[in-house]
This record gives sequence, structure tokens and C-alpha cells, in this order.
Amino acid sequence: MTTQTHTPADVHGQTGPAATSKAPGLNNPARKTPALKSSALESSAQPAGHDGRGATTVADGVVAKIAGIAIQEIEGVHALGGGAARALGTLREKVGQKDLTQGVSVEVGQTQVAVDITLVVEYPHPLQQVADNARDAVYTAIEDLVGMEVTEVNITITDIHVPSDDEDAEDARTEPRVA
Repeated sequence: MTTQTHTPADVHGQTGPAATSKAPGLNNPARKTPALKSSALESSAQPAGHDGRGATTVADGVVAKIAGIAIQEIEGVHALGGGAARALGTLREKVGQKDLTQGVSVEVGQTQVAVDITLVVEYPHPLQQVADNARDAVYTAIEDLVGMEVTEVNITITDIHVPSDDEDAEDARTEPRVA
């Protein structure tokens, strides 16, 4: 989970111990000594918006969901996740729930995100082209919606889906096996 922090003192251009101290006279505007800046506070503090009035925390699951939604819109992507994840996903869909983070794993730092994706590609789409399109979509979605830098998007293609496999399975269910 990532947290972006700003203190009320940051809004007025002050940071560090002098800005947050409750001792009398330290925040006095007539005081001529500039407030000391804490480098530890500055390195972990991230802008929380234009006015800096609070902290914004983005959960890892939110970043994973944004990546999952972006990938589902890519032509040639049949499903996300490996075999077991897809089997569980099929069960979830039967009861009306869809896991948009299936097949997506994220590592979220202070300002950066790394994403690992597992997917199944539709035959006959070129695998590398689908992976490149999915990677571009994830970079764009996370950087635009979350506002964090994406360091890498690793894609693992675990299977290829042949549309005739679905048709054969449907035919087998509708036709009797014995006469």
C-alpha cells in the first residue's frame, strides 16, 4: 500500500520539527530564523494534491484492479490468470462475481509500481503483439489514473485459447453420446 503525505505546514512552505512543534514562539511569523527542513520527512512525503491538505493512500488491490480492467479491453486477450485461477474465476462468475484482479500481481512502493500479469491469448493473435498492447495499456492506465510511475510490466502467457475448443465442448454437452 502506498501513502502520500502532506502536513498543514507544507501548505505554508514549512516542513520539519519547527513546523509541527507546539512550543510557543516557534511558529511565530515574526521569528527571523528559517525553519529547519527534515530530509527524512521530505524523502517520504509525496504531494497529496495541489493544496496539500491531507494524505492519499492507494491500496495494492486498487492498482491491480485498474491493471486488470485495462488488460480486458485488449484485443486477443482471452482470460487472465493460470489454470487454477481461471477455474476459480469461472465459479465466481457463475454466482455473479467477477474478480478483476485475477492474474494480476502488483508491488506498490512510495512512488513506483511493478506489475506481473498472467494471461491466455486468443488464437491466432500474435503473442508478442498482444503482450505489447497489454503492457502499454497497463502503463497508461496506472500512470494516468493512479499517478504513479510504472517501473515494469512483466507478462507471462500460460496458454492459447482456440475458439473451436469451446464449440466442441458445447457440442459434446448437447449431443447424446449413445443412441
